[in-house]
Amino acid sequence: MNIIKLGKTGIVTVQNGFGALPVQRCDMDTAEKILRKAYDGGMTYFDTARSYTDSEEKLGRSLSGDKNIRSKIYIATKTPSKTPENFWKDLDTSLNKLQTDYIDVYQFHMAERCYRPGDGTGMYECMQKAKNEGRIKHIGITAHKILVAKEAADSGLYETLQFPFSYLSGDQELDLVETCRKNEVGFIAMKGLAGGLINRSDAAMAFMSQYDNVVPIWGIQRESELDEWLSYMDNTPSMTGEIKEYIEKEREELAGAFCRGCGYCMPCPMGITINQCARISLMLRRAPSANWLSEHWQNEMKKIDTCINCRQCVSKCPYELDTPALLKKNYEDYKKVLAGEVNV
Repeated sequence: MNIIKLGKTGIVTVQNGFGALPVQRCDMDTAEKILRKAYDGGMTYFDTARSYTDSEEKLGRSLSGDKNIRSKIYIATKTPSKTPENFWKDLDTSLNKLQTDYIDVYQFHMAERCYRPGDGTGMYECMQKAKNEGRIKHIGITAHKILVAKEAADSGLYETLQFPFSYLSGDQELDLVETCRKNEVGFIAMKGLAGGLINRSDAAMAFMSQYDNVVPIWGIQRESELDEWLSYMDNTPSMTGEIKEYIEKEREELAGAFCRGCGYCMPCPMGITINQCARISLMLRRAPSANWLSEHWQNEMKKIDTCINCRQCVSKCPYELDTPALLKKNYEDYKKVLAGEVNV
């Protein structure tokens, strides 16, 4: 397993981070078992967020509340706040939930702009003050829009950048990784499985292992998933000819304007489950199709006909997709599958 130095932070960790968004779906005992097993298995970088309901609490109870463990791990969390008042509330809450007196990497969550000193918001100044007080160790930012990410990577203001990155990423994302390398900004890869569309973990890991400045955070909610990632600690997949050929085929099928399923477009005023319906064509081909052809999902897909083209989903999509068009395209394909015109 590669050991990664995260930019100028001085953080050194295995290239196998734990994304704690999914553990909010587990009960406390299950989450604690998974998180402790991750630590025991060698994972040291744990990423969560104030927005992930009780994820911080589960992480705090499982790991950071134990002083023997806290000094051996790195905890990253995030604030979605857009005002200094909410920034301090979020920071206090996160420290309390995480049962720690400092956060290793504190990040602006899904930032829609690159906060700077003197920009009138006071947000970056909050980060500086929190760092000076020792309540956070490093200033980070997460983004979904490439222009925001590029600005942050070039700004000299952020020690880490978190951005979607997988083997389906295009030239802009690859250039972003290189910009971070050049500027010594630690790159944290979210959505390494492209929102569930990538279903072969060895290929995902082999791709990441090519980049010596990237720490992927794998979203984990089941012990079986964790076991898969931990198995790569000693036997890390490499980019073989077979895996390279497989990835090239995957890119042909998936790269481009596809829904990652993040759900930031929700809720829909017409009740459409956008983050599933907009990618159901792909899910039919990458998961057991019977699950997506059930009466429930047939009824959900029919709701697409009620779309009023308000385009609220477009304005909220971090990937700037034409979501109404994507919904209609998926629905037409779905109807062909139901009619037996297309095999899956």
